Amino acid sequence: MKSIREKRQSGAVSLFVVVFAILLMSVVTISFLRIMTGDQQQAANNDLSMSAYDSALAGVEDAKRALVRYKEDCAANAASCSSWVANLSSAECNYGISSSGVVGSGVGTTEIKIQQSIDGGDQALDQAYTCVTMELDTDDYLMGLSAGDSELIPLVTAPGESFSKVRVEWFSKEDVSNDAGNVTVESIGVTKPLPQLTSTTVGWDTDTPPILRTQFMQTPAGDITLSDFDVAESGTSNTNTLFFYPSSTGSNSVVMATRDTRQAKGSATPQPADGASDTPYLVRCSNSVNSGGYACRMDITVPDPIGGGDRGVAFLRLTSFYNQANVRVTMLDASNSIVQFHEVQPIVDSTGRANTIFRRVSARVNLYDTSFPYPEAAVDVTSSFCKDFGVTDTDYIAGSCTP
Repeated sequence: MKSIREKRQSGAVSLFVVVFAILLMSVVTISFLRIMTGDQQQAANNDLSMSAYDSALAGVEDAKRALVRYKEDCAANAASCSSWVANLSSAECNYGISSSGVVGSGVGTTEIKIQQSIDGGDQALDQAYTCVTMELDTDDYLMGLSAGDSELIPLVTAPGESFSKVRVEWFSKEDVSNDAGNVTVESIGVTKPLPQLTSTTVGWDTDTPPILRTQFMQTPAGDITLSDFDVAESGTSNTNTLFFYPSSTGSNSVVMATRDTRQAKGSATPQPADGASDTPYLVRCSNSVNSGGYACRMDITVPDPIGGGDRGVAFLRLTSFYNQANVRVTMLDASNSIVQFHEVQPIVDSTGRANTIFRRVSARVNLYDTSFPYPEAAVDVTSSFCKDFGVTDTDYIAGSCTP
């Protein structure tokens, strides 16, 4: 008779291995799904954020249209300007745009949809700008200048106000190439010549503020005489030019009437303190912009118009040499209080929405047209320049120049 033996094998280890493997795979799968969901949500938020930004820009563009209508309407009917100014300067959201008829009649609109038509499918994108306000008068004028570029700034004040100084600040943290905000400025003498560079930037340190050519031009409120723009024997003129050279020494103020690079040396003309009117004027600049602000600042006391009386039209023309710079211009009175720019560069504050995401944009709008031709130089060449001819009282003598 055979005996039957029962063999038993333990499966606990295999069971635990299977359970832990399933748990591990579950953790990896859930983590992967969370990463995918997070990336998808981030991509959706980025898309909505850009859509909200686009909505805010649409509000800026509608504000530009309102400002253009304001200028056109005031030019045709001066009596309507006061109501226009009141509407555009309102602190109520979208009031200036709605009251000007840019997006339809009526005021008090809480938000303005971004869509091409009422029945269009684009309203499903749920985009709108919720609040647009405008400031017609500003404390300053902001701009960015590339190396070799110029900008013409209208110095316009509100009726009854006047300025006697212009403050120019340039080279901010956005212009330096290092994260620490360090600025390279050297201690130089008053007779340092302009650098002889092979191009507009080569040879100039990228973290050194540019040389700034500053030209002030004005007319009296009455008749204009062309000779008033020349340097008279008394040294007075309705236009002046200065070159500001950045340094760790120098000054932060200058009287423009006693300093003009166009003036020839002589006893009949005003002389600068260093006795060399054909050299740049040293401006004291900071060696760091890490805490914000601008590295260089110059307060310019501008002359009164020849003949006295009120100033009619005034412009400041700035040209950046050897480097780029962000620039801020402020008008001041005799007590150094700010005199606002009147309808020169209004501020548009626009908040856009896409679904539940909001973006806010602050933009400057140049309301004056300064695009009229203004020469950058008497002669501008990119390669060689050859001049070989003669002129007498009666004849022109042609040369044989071959560049």
